[in-house]
Amino acid sequence: MTHFWGRGRRPTNRGKLLNLEAVTLPATTETHPQAEAGFPRPKIGFVSLGCPKNLVDSEVMMGLLHSAGGELTPNAEDAEILVVNTCSFIDSAKQESVNTILEMVQHKQANGGRAQRLIVAGCLVERYRDEIRRNIPEVDAVVGTGELEAILNAAGLTPKSAPQDSPFNILPQSNIHPQALAARAHSAVHQHSHPTEQGTQLQLEHAKELGKKKGVIPSGGAAAAEGSAVSFRAEGDLREKQGRFSREAWDGATAALPEYLYSDETPRILSTPRSSAYIKIAEGCDHPCSFCIIPQLRGKFRSRRMSSIVAEAENLIAQGVREITLIGQDTTCYGEDLGLTDGLAQLLEALAALPGLKWLRFLYTYPNKVTTRLLETMARHDNIAKYLDVPLQHASASVLKRMKRGGNAQIFLDLIEKARRTVPGIVIRTSFIVGFPGETEEDYKELEAFIKAARIDWLGVFTYSDEEGAKAFELNAELKVPERTIQGRRRKLMKLQQKISAKAKAEWVGREIDLLIEGESEETELLWEGRTIQHAPEIDGKVFINDFGPHEELVRGTFYRAEITESHDYDVVARIIE
Repeated sequence: MTHFWGRGRRPTNRGKLLNLEAVTLPATTETHPQAEAGFPRPKIGFVSLGCPKNLVDSEVMMGLLHSAGGELTPNAEDAEILVVNTCSFIDSAKQESVNTILEMVQHKQANGGRAQRLIVAGCLVERYRDEIRRNIPEVDAVVGTGELEAILNAAGLTPKSAPQDSPFNILPQSNIHPQALAARAHSAVHQHSHPTEQGTQLQLEHAKELGKKKGVIPSGGAAAAEGSAVSFRAEGDLREKQGRFSREAWDGATAALPEYLYSDETPRILSTPRSSAYIKIAEGCDHPCSFCIIPQLRGKFRSRRMSSIVAEAENLIAQGVREITLIGQDTTCYGEDLGLTDGLAQLLEALAALPGLKWLRFLYTYPNKVTTRLLETMARHDNIAKYLDVPLQHASASVLKRMKRGGNAQIFLDLIEKARRTVPGIVIRTSFIVGFPGETEEDYKELEAFIKAARIDWLGVFTYSDEEGAKAFELNAELKVPERTIQGRRRKLMKLQQKISAKAKAEWVGREIDLLIEGESEETELLWEGRTIQHAPEIDGKVFINDFGPHEELVRGTFYRAEITESHDYDVVARIIE
C-alpha cells in the first residue's frame, strides 16, 4: 500500500506562482463565455514544479485557460483558481509537491484569500490520484499528464479560440499556408546535407494534412506512420507487453497510459523570458532503466510531427524568441516512431536554417544513440549549441547492468572523445546516481576514476531514491546501500568535480563571448547575470556582469559581446565590451 504524506507536516518549501509579469500578459477584448453569461473572468494562478517538460505542460494549460476566458495572475492572493503542476520523480520532488499543495490550501482557507478552487495536475496525480483527493479534500480537481485539456472542466471553463492579438499564444498552424511552410522548410534544409529525407518528411506530413481535409490520406512514407492516433515505437510496444509500464503497485492510478501530445495549434502562454522558449518534441519514454518511473508517469515514447515543431519554432521566432531549447525524455529517440532515421539530426537541420534563431540546443540524450550524424550536424551550424547533455548515470559496468542501461567507463570515454573531436569546443553535461543497490566501494572508485579522466564540464550527482514501481525497488534489501554511505560518496564526488570545474573555468578568463542577459542577480543588486550558448537555462553555472562597459544599463533578453575577467568554481565574471 502506498504511503501518502501526513497532513500535519508543515510545508518547508513555499509554492511560488509563475511570474507572468515578466511576459506582460495581453489584455483580452473578446467576449468570453463567462462574460456572456454575466460572470467576470476568473483569475488563475499557476505553480509549476519539476523539469522544463513540466513547465511546457503548465504553459499549455495556461494557454487553454486563457483562451477559454481565464485571466492569469502571478499573485496567489489574487487568484480565484490555483493550479499546482506537480513532480513525482523522486522523494524530494514528491515532498516539494505536497508541501506546495498544502501551501496553496492555506491560501484557499485564509480569510483574506480569494481562492475558491484548487487544482492539482502533473506526475503526482498519475501516481496518487485517489490519495490526493482522499487526504487533501481541499483539492477540487486533479488533472494527469495525459489529460491537459481537462484543465478546462477542472476550472469550470469552456473551450474557446485564443484571442488573435495575443503575442504570447502560439499561432495556429492554419494561419500559415501548409505548402508555403513546406516550401520554406524544404528550401532551408536543402542548404545542408541530407536534404531529400528532411524535405520529403515535411512535404509528406503537409500532404497528409491536406489529404485529411479533402478526405484523402496518402499511403506509405514516414508521414503515413502517424495517423489521427498516436504512433509508438516497436520497442515501446514490446516493453508494454513485458510489463514496463505497469501501475499495479500504485493505489488509485488509472490503468490507461497518457497519450497526449500538444501541437503548434495548441494555445500556449510562455512563462520563460521573452527571448527564450522550450519546445517539447516528444513525450514519454520506453527505456527499461530500473531506477526510473517516468515511463509509468508519462507513457510510451511518442514524437510530434516535424512540420508541427518547425511551425511552432517559426511562430516563436516571430514573437521575439531567439533561443530555443528542444526537450523530451530522450530527444535522441525523436522520430523513430514516425519511421525516421537520425530524426533529431534531421530536425536540427530544419530548425537551424530558420531566420532569426540565434541559439538552438537540445537536452536529455541517451549515450548509445548519440550518432556521428548528430555530432556532425551540431558542428556544421553556428547557431546549434556545442553542448551535449547525456546522463550517463554511472561508469561501473556491473552497476549499469543492474540499472538496465548497459555501457561501461571505456565506452563512455570513447563517446566523449569522439564528441570533442567531432565538435570542437563542445561542453559535456552529465549526471550520475550514487548508492544504487549493490554499488560496492570498488564500483564507486571506478566512477570516481572515470570523472577524473572524463573532465566533464557540467556534472550533477544524485543520491539513489527507492521508488515504488521501479524495478530497483524490488531488489533484495541486503543490496541497499546505507544512507550515510550514499551521502558520503556524493560529497566526495562533488568535491572532486569542484576542483575539475574550477580549473576549467580558469581557462575561460580572457575569452570574448556572446552573452544573453537575464537580469539583476538574485544574490546582489550590484551584479547582473547572463548565459553563454554553453549554459543551458537554469541548470548550469552563471556569468556575473560587474561592468556594463559602454552601456548605461542593460536590457533583459538582449545579446551583448562580453569578456570573461575572472573565474570561480562554477561561475565566471564578465564585463560588457559592446
